[in-house]
Amino acid sequence: MLYPLIRKFFFALDAETAHGIGMSGVSFLNASGLAGLLAKPVTPCPVDVMGIRFPNPVGLAAGLDKNGDYIDGLAGLGFGFLEIGTITPRPQDGNPKPRLFRIPEAQGIINRMGFNNAGVDKLLENVRAADFPKKGGVLGINIGKNATTPIDKAADDYLICLEKVYNDASYVAVNISSPNTKNLRELQKDEALDDLLAQLKAKQEQLAEKHGKYVPMALKIAPDLDDAQITAIADALRRHRIDGVIATNTTLSRDGVENLPNGNETGGLSGAPVFGKSTAVLKKLSAALAGELPIIGVGGIMGGEDAAEKIKAGASLVQFYSGFIYRGPDLVSEVAETLANVMRKSI
Repeated sequence: MLYPLIRKFFFALDAETAHGIGMSGVSFLNASGLAGLLAKPVTPCPVDVMGIRFPNPVGLAAGLDKNGDYIDGLAGLGFGFLEIGTITPRPQDGNPKPRLFRIPEAQGIINRMGFNNAGVDKLLENVRAADFPKKGGVLGINIGKNATTPIDKAADDYLICLEKVYNDASYVAVNISSPNTKNLRELQKDEALDDLLAQLKAKQEQLAEKHGKYVPMALKIAPDLDDAQITAIADALRRHRIDGVIATNTTLSRDGVENLPNGNETGGLSGAPVFGKSTAVLKKLSAALAGELPIIGVGGIMGGEDAAEKIKAGASLVQFYSGFIYRGPDLVSEVAETLANVMRKSI
């Protein structure tokens, strides 16, 4: 109820400035015991995915809280899990500003942030200071590579991050699909993907033995893949026994926004315009995987029915980011209630 009024204020500001103020506000309300002003109670709907018990299947996608600065505030809104990052081994500024653009007419967002973050060590400080993980909250940590690391050395950055975050993450998401780091998507191609997944799997097994616990790993893929690429990725995921896949990241397509203000900005497009494309990839991926590993459905979820479509297409969990910007915290309870009904009927 409150959010539509707040949104008018935020949308009058530069998108990145508004983001910082908004996240600080969420944290303030949570710390003051006033999170209920923003969030409605969330319908419980426990699900077991990747060996983890999620209190509900509704997650926050990576990108909203890159450094884990706002974990407890966001957790207070009722998400079943949070994914923070993308984080890199070394701090980096990302791309020059402005780099975040709203397209309200289409409920879309274009970003070319470029993995701006304070580095993995700062993120871990924030995670260890937060209450949510201590209370058993499900926290995914999304890892990437520094922009200055050559693409043929990319695996080194992922291995550094995996080793550092392993003991503090409920699961680790491997981001090889952002369009905003030069050549990153090359890692989705056959030999490069095979090599990366083999190294990550070996490191995961080594860390499981060292820490006495198994932390699952999920690969985040792009929506801009053809059928042959989807099949090849599914085969690689199975071959290397990866625990899950996140479908999808933002798109380079401009379908539906090309004639709108900000519609031709460089970067990845998210929000309502990517829903059809990301859901089509999810459906094909689900068929190719034949239930062998779970899928987290992301891309264009703006309401409960959108989330239900992701589940029907083959997802076990859902995440959103842009929908949260446009709809606010009410989207969490709406999606949770819709999915509780959908999952009840499917049992």
